Amino acid sequence: LKNRLFMSINVFFRLMAVRLQDSTLKEVTDQASNKQAQILEPKPESSLETKSEQDSMEHVGRDDQKALGEESKQRRGSASGSEPAGDSDRGGGLVEHYHLHLSSCHECLELENSTIESVKFASAENIPDLPYDYSSSLESVADETGPEREGRRVNLTGKAPNILLYVGSDSQEALGRFQEVQSVLADCVDVDSYILYHLLEESALKDPWTDNCLLLVIATRESIPEVLYQKFMAYLSQGGKVLGLSSSFTFGGFQVTSKGVLRKTVQNLVFSKADQSEVKLSVLSSGCRYQEGPGERLSPGGLQGHLENEDKDRMIVHMPFGTHGGEAVLCQVHLELPPSSDIVQTPEDFNLLKSSNFRRYEVLREILTTLGLSCDMKQVPALTPLYLLSAAEEIRDPLMQWLGKHVDSEGEIKSSQLSLKFVSSYVSEVEITPSHLPVVTDMEAFASENFNLEIYRQNLQTKQLGKVILFAEVTHTTMRLLDGLMFQMPQEMGLIAIAARQTQGKGRGRNAWLSPTGCALSTLLISIPLRSQLGQRIPFVQHLMSVAVVEAVRSIPEYQDINLRVKWPNDIYYSDLMKIGGVLVNSTLMGETFYILIGCGFNVTNSNPTICINDLITEYNKQHKAALKPLRADYLIARVLTVLEKLIDAFQDKGPNSVLPLYYRYWVHSGQQVRLGGPEGPKASIVGLDDSGFLQVHQEGSEVVTVHPDGNSFDMLRNLILPRRR
Repeated sequence: LKNRLFMSINVFFRLMAVRLQDSTLKEVTDQASNKQAQILEPKPESSLETKSEQDSMEHVGRDDQKALGEESKQRRGSASGSEPAGDSDRGGGLVEHYHLHLSSCHECLELENSTIESVKFASAENIPDLPYDYSSSLESVADETGPEREGRRVNLTGKAPNILLYVGSDSQEALGRFQEVQSVLADCVDVDSYILYHLLEESALKDPWTDNCLLLVIATRESIPEVLYQKFMAYLSQGGKVLGLSSSFTFGGFQVTSKGVLRKTVQNLVFSKADQSEVKLSVLSSGCRYQEGPGERLSPGGLQGHLENEDKDRMIVHMPFGTHGGEAVLCQVHLELPPSSDIVQTPEDFNLLKSSNFRRYEVLREILTTLGLSCDMKQVPALTPLYLLSAAEEIRDPLMQWLGKHVDSEGEIKSSQLSLKFVSSYVSEVEITPSHLPVVTDMEAFASENFNLEIYRQNLQTKQLGKVILFAEVTHTTMRLLDGLMFQMPQEMGLIAIAARQTQGKGRGRNAWLSPTGCALSTLLISIPLRSQLGQRIPFVQHLMSVAVVEAVRSIPEYQDINLRVKWPNDIYYSDLMKIGGVLVNSTLMGETFYILIGCGFNVTNSNPTICINDLITEYNKQHKAALKPLRADYLIARVLTVLEKLIDAFQDKGPNSVLPLYYRYWVHSGQQVRLGGPEGPKASIVGLDDSGFLQVHQEGSEVVTVHPDGNSFDMLRNLILPRRR
């Protein structure tokens, strides 16, 4: 069979009028049917593989596990050829007794593709795609699409739709640029709906990539060879969509001109959306701009972007092309680069770009949506079972004995909001809902790349806190997981709920808390005697937790200058610029004891949509030529609990003065001037916290005013203290 197939393909290449025999076609089709689910589909790019970047900084703790944890093995989808062929990745159906014509014939191209796809499936050989003959397409690019060309971009082979990224000639620099562009686009579009491929120059010249290409992204600073430029224009004329990112590519009367004073500088951009609304943001300029050629009067599309300077330099243009729906959006600002990019020169520039990072994604999604892609929020992940884990071997047996006495006949512990069903193992047939969750008790069955129990154990140095863990990969909110256990489980067991991701994270009031993978997410149960130092000053609990997060990072040797801060009443900040985490406290008084749930979430590895602790570490390394290693969420949660227990003990022993010096060392409000009630309100200076943990401000010519966190909000960006609206 294999010999016959290769003979067939040789004939296919060399002859112009031979018929394929019925029997050969039938065998090819049968073999394709049997093999298609097992063979890996070759990709449009060459054999150059995209490797996961071996960071110059490994995750903290690879060499010293106890001190700084281990490296996680998180990876995005591979950039090159390893996608399994699913049901849709099948060659087109074969038709018997087709005559073969020139490769530029559309009818033959269809047969070529289906035949070669079937040969691939049948032989499992890495046979390259046939080149597409563009020789007849360059005479009159704009008018190329005749009747026989209509529908040319229909998906003939059933492959998944592609976003192709062209980043220039093959080099290590181009590979790094590909990874940057791939990463930002993967954050914008649904990667379950699109595949992002590296389009190498060789493939761009010879392979039939246009048929399955929904979007061509051109992101190279190099000049584009003329023959390749013509192929890109032919693709546009067929109704193709192009996104240019800091590229020399242009057409239709627009020219790319250099303006060196803008190169690698942060500028203010005004971006006009399709609905004429505007987005203003800080962007990194490429040093070029778009200008109309001499005598040109152009009619660009709905999206536009210009700098907020005297010349109003045009940085984003939207350009329709041809009569079949082709269009391009071309940019001369680095929407593809993160604020942590090496070409960002100063800490001030980093801060400006990070502050605009959310709006950068807003602009990118607007552009991609205009070009026909879906940027809808990804489907909410399914809830996963809980795992009951212990951080100390000596607590495991007492825990299981306690559990055996408190579950009902069905193995459940129920509360008004939640039913926890304890099982030794989980089977997928068991339904998981926010109100009914299975809890797996077999620790040997537990494994997660997002939570390493050994790292957690080695860095948890507490007497009580955090000893018993309820862990979920995905849960609705950790705040509810402890509902049925908080009043029953012995205090010395130190219960905590930890999740890799939440679908309904909570903030203060009605605020939601975004909880993507990469956040440290937990809810801790503590009990505080009413007649104790802290029991008489419960508002201090949120302050102690906020300080514990900051101190957990800044007390690591050499990490003391990572600029994490606390903001009244319950936030963790990067400097005074951006929120990086928050604390939510719910307390219930039963008899003489406060039962307190402390919810906490802070960004550790998730750079988007705002900022995370590892961003600060990366930026610090760049500015100080340092080599601090990234941190892990499991490692930091353990350290936070260790610090928190020490702070609680100190507070219970000596009161507020034992912790306030540390709080003031890290808070963002020292000497801050604010206005009370609104922009025109009286000026006041922040003094500090009173004996109960409330904020004190001193109004000019008046007395000190105490501000309660449940009745006021503090607007850090506008320096206002506002009473809560009723």
